[in-house]
Amino acid sequence: MNKHLEDLIKLSKIDQTIDAFEPRIEEARARLDAVEEAQSAIEKEIQALTDEIRESELKKAKNELHIQELSDKLEANKKKVAEAKTEKEIKALQLEEEIAKEQLDFANEEIERLDNLIETRKKEIETKEAELAAQKEKSAAIKEEVERELAEIEKERQQLFEQKQALIANMSQKILAFYDKIRRWAKNTAVVPVRKQACMGCFMKINDKTYAEVIKGEEITTCPHCGRILYLEVQKEEESAEA
Repeated sequence: MNKHLEDLIKLSKIDQTIDAFEPRIEEARARLDAVEEAQSAIEKEIQALTDEIRESELKKAKNELHIQELSDKLEANKKKVAEAKTEKEIKALQLEEEIAKEQLDFANEEIERLDNLIETRKKEIETKEAELAAQKEKSAAIKEEVERELAEIEKERQQLFEQKQALIANMSQKILAFYDKIRRWAKNTAVVPVRKQACMGCFMKINDKTYAEVIKGEEITTCPHCGRILYLEVQKEEESAEA
């Protein structure tokens, strides 16, 4: 087989292996993102509950202030009733008193509702904080696992980069440029085998003349249909013939 073709096959396989690391890296990072998002979601829930408690406490304070105002008003009303000189004045003051008492009852009921709500939200926060602690522990474990995995991938990838550099250092720049030109559009199928007289890049059958050139392997042969670099997998061809 042509030495340039042998080098191109090796280079193509190295590039395929290097590119195959990307899905592994993405999958590892996705696992890490998922646990971090889960942790962030719990933290947001706790913050929302905390905000609701704060808002409820402000409402409670307003109602307590309103109760004080109503109590002062009722106290003042008693004096006014005692000083009233006409039936009309007394009835008007009594109506004001009834309205104030209704408002007082409502304010007290609202405070009780808010107290119950605050207590419920505090218990929910306790539950969420326990979930958060467990999630943080899980996140730390997965982060450590992912970091180990990424470090191993980087180590393997670096070894392949070194193999690639050693290979291309002795290759013809013209051949490399030709390969890179095809790889820009064909990606990891720039160099493909021929099986059953078909290009395994575009899966089109090649003519007898081109197939004969591929079998000889003396020159770099490209697919007449798609332009990919072709080579013959002898073992696979023999296996196919036997089958």
